[in-house]
Amino acid sequence: MVTFKQLEALYWIAQLGSFEAAATKLNMSQSAISKRIVELEETFSVAMFDRTRRTARLTTKGSLLLEHATDLLYRRDHMLGEVSDKTILVGRYRIGVTELTAMTWLPSLVEAVSEVYPRLQLEPVVEVGAELFRKFEQDQLDLVVVPDIFSDARSITVALQTVGFAWMCSPRLLDTERTWSVLELSQQKLLAQGTSSGTGLFYQKWFADQSVYFANTVTASNLLAQVGLTMCGLGISYLPKRCLQHLLERGDLSEIRCEPPLPNINYVALYRPGRWIGVSQDIGVIAQRLCDFSRLLIAG
Repeated sequence: MVTFKQLEALYWIAQLGSFEAAATKLNMSQSAISKRIVELEETFSVAMFDRTRRTARLTTKGSLLLEHATDLLYRRDHMLGEVSDKTILVGRYRIGVTELTAMTWLPSLVEAVSEVYPRLQLEPVVEVGAELFRKFEQDQLDLVVVPDIFSDARSITVALQTVGFAWMCSPRLLDTERTWSVLELSQQKLLAQGTSSGTGLFYQKWFADQSVYFANTVTASNLLAQVGLTMCGLGISYLPKRCLQHLLERGDLSEIRCEPPLPNINYVALYRPGRWIGVSQDIGVIAQRLCDFSRLLIAG
């Protein structure tokens, strides 16, 4: 008898390209997932994968079975989602966010999701944008919230909110009563996030478009380090204004008026369509619900 577990094994090996990656995805050993494929092959008396190749390549019969398996798995999860109370939705959902998100509205998102789907296990991962995008491409994350400088033609992109940034420094460093030009600021030491950060990559490209180059740049490993070094007076930095409003009001930081002003950064959520395997509802519906929560939380 063919089981859903066997079909899930076939599906994820085909999607991820290897037995090892599928085993990681399904949280099982490689030998166990190989056993499920062997069982399928014994049931149909045909090989599902071409074992003469280094990568997991489906045979003609394997591809045919994959089509049926995909349809059956979708129908199973769609049935569970339609018939079941949404509050009994179960499964793991891996969401990747940047440090800015983790410092602001991520805790509220986790709380909101827990109230609506108490049995859905939300697994947040906090990394720089480039690392989040890499993990997303390798199917280690189901959804990522990143600056819209990252894009993937295979993914659905949902616009969230715009985050305002401003030039900031220690009140002791510069005269913040006057307006500076970007060219003048380029003579100062810049405390920047590296190009592995979506924010850092975004502003590096903007500086290039403005033909402005900072001769003295210190790369901060993360947002908290960037804020701390700026407060110490080591240099100037571009920082999220709303998030740090309390430091501006306390006088720990001062905003530098500049022409032209820094452009805002649009944040988006990325997820792949059809990734509903292993969760008892279309994963796209869950992703859209998370995006709805995110819009409200960022805006509020």
